[in-house]
Amino acid sequence: MGSPLVNSAWLEEHLSDSDLRIIDMRGAVLPPTAPPPHYISDRAAYEAAHIPGAVFVDWQVDIVEPGSPSNDIAAPGRFSDLMRRLGISNGDLVVVYDDAASMFAARMRWCLLYYGHNNVWILDGGWRKWTAEGRPTEDALPAARPGTFVAARKSRLKAKAEDILSGIDAGTIQLLDTRSPAEFAGETSRAQFAGHIPTAINLPRNAMVADDLTMKPVPDLQARFSELGINLHAEDTVIYCNSGVSASFALAALEAAGATNLRVYDGSWKEWGNDPSTPKVPAG
Repeated sequence: MGSPLVNSAWLEEHLSDSDLRIIDMRGAVLPPTAPPPHYISDRAAYEAAHIPGAVFVDWQVDIVEPGSPSNDIAAPGRFSDLMRRLGISNGDLVVVYDDAASMFAARMRWCLLYYGHNNVWILDGGWRKWTAEGRPTEDALPAARPGTFVAARKSRLKAKAEDILSGIDAGTIQLLDTRSPAEFAGETSRAQFAGHIPTAINLPRNAMVADDLTMKPVPDLQARFSELGINLHAEDTVIYCNSGVSASFALAALEAAGATNLRVYDGSWKEWGNDPSTPKVPAG
């Protein structure tokens, strides 16, 4: 697909395009050691000011299947209904942004890709870069204009626990863990058990983010992946975090670096780490 990113200059130039739809995904994830709640959506900030024409999506409610303990992606019907309410159709060009170094925007992008919508990009640097550059904002909510989106699932983009277990046994899977080093080492956890999936390589999401909250340049990403022994063209690369959000950003970064055969373990550590039967390192 080429680059998963668009820059702020491009977006401002195309704000009046009839097929452009913009999604605001602002929010935050607090460290597991912080007092709860750890997951925060920021609709109030959206209502105060947003990129012209943008609609708001709550990253922890709207695109999540109700009752899922690991915040799994919404079912096709629920997701399609949301997109239609937002005025999104299958032919639209979608740009997503947040104020958290694009991790929620990347999650929204992965969700759209999973449901067959390839025409979706992340605004590199997001809201903070947009406003730092003095680009236009508004507080008016866009008029409702129903879309015609229909989900067409691409199952290859989503991994399940059984895929990982069989891949480990066969030696055919490359696992990338984008949680913090402390979580990877088993020093802290958002699940019942701590540690990581056997054979996984740890690359925290923030190691792929530049100081200005843009994604690091492609040569820097490629060099880091190479240092860690990550094969950009492995037969099967599965990325996980706690609930598929940071993993979605890593998928975008790997795509930017030219990687292929990528998928996200949607259940991630909240599923794996709450299952007593799954293997973990260190053994829990």
